Amino acid sequence: MPRLAASVALAALAACVVASPVAEPAITEAPKLAKRATSCTFSGSSGAASASASQKSCSTIILSDIAVPSGTTLELTDMEEDTTIIFEGETTWGYEEWDGPLLEISGTSITIEGATDAYLNPDGSRWWDGEGSDGGVTKPKFFYAHDLTDSTITNLYIYNTPVQAVSIDNCDGLTITDMTINSEAGDSEGGANTDGFDIGSSTNVVITGAEVYNQDDCVAVNSGTDITFENGVCSGGHGLSIGSVGGRDDNTVDTVTFYNNEVKSSVNGIRIKAIEGDTGSITGVTYQEITLEDISGYGILIEQNYDGGDLDGGTPTSGIPITDLTLDNISGVDAVESGGYNIVIVCGSSGCSDWTWTDVDVTGGSTYSDCENAPDDISC
Repeated sequence: MPRLAASVALAALAACVVASPVAEPAITEAPKLAKRATSCTFSGSSGAASASASQKSCSTIILSDIAVPSGTTLELTDMEEDTTIIFEGETTWGYEEWDGPLLEISGTSITIEGATDAYLNPDGSRWWDGEGSDGGVTKPKFFYAHDLTDSTITNLYIYNTPVQAVSIDNCDGLTITDMTINSEAGDSEGGANTDGFDIGSSTNVVITGAEVYNQDDCVAVNSGTDITFENGVCSGGHGLSIGSVGGRDDNTVDTVTFYNNEVKSSVNGIRIKAIEGDTGSITGVTYQEITLEDISGYGILIEQNYDGGDLDGGTPTSGIPITDLTLDNISGVDAVESGGYNIVIVCGSSGCSDWTWTDVDVTGGSTYSDCENAPDDISC
């Protein structure tokens, strides 16, 4: 074949050759994720179990007139983030002698709300026998607000707890607003150890606008950092307390503020309790704008010899130093009854230092004659 003809033939053949297409990568279909229901409502005697079983499936959990069976915890501790819990109507619990808790809630970015006129009613008077957690029938603790992160509790009304009301533990970023704990009936019906708020091993906790009517500490900070209790009312109990500090795995209290609170009809106003012979630290505590009224025992009590009762621990020790303590504008003129003491300070030999007290005016009771080792310029 002539050379020119062969070239033309080859060019024509090349033009007819079509490149094979490149294979497309296989597309894997995305897994279909189960969607959470927008809102789930639970009620009646089966409501507690149903809510617990369904908690991961609901973005809003409405608990409407729940009747929790005896010996059972209303438990919501396995929710997805950003879940809202709303209590409606009356929540009740059956009677059983056990440790509890009756209610337990944990999680991250959890919103807990009480609807208008809703209340949580454990009917604690059924357990009251004057002995609290120290004896008598076994009484369940009420609410474990444990392991809550970046969460809020708003407008809960709690009525007559068997013993301690709200335990806050291992929380980081918890705000409680406008909570009422009303165990006032226990004053005449045998309520005891009905603490309002017990706080341990937590940080960034703010409790604002609380009203507590009870027979023990209104609030007790046993350990933790950056804790605020403000704009509250405490009545009938043992006042605004740090401690008792000691005897736990975590015995550190750092940066606690009590601001703009009223303590009335109580055994104590302000109290700081460090356990005798133990170690730990209490630092950066501030009491500011506190009003005291009708205090039967101690207007201000600070002791480093605590052993289960006020001033009964013997010799105070310095293993849990109380430092950087500020009291500012403590108003208690004629607030302490004649049988009580205005101010009591019992410190170890080197246990109390760097205190700043301004405008502390607590009168009406007796002057305590056995104060020990108070910092300079501060006296009983």
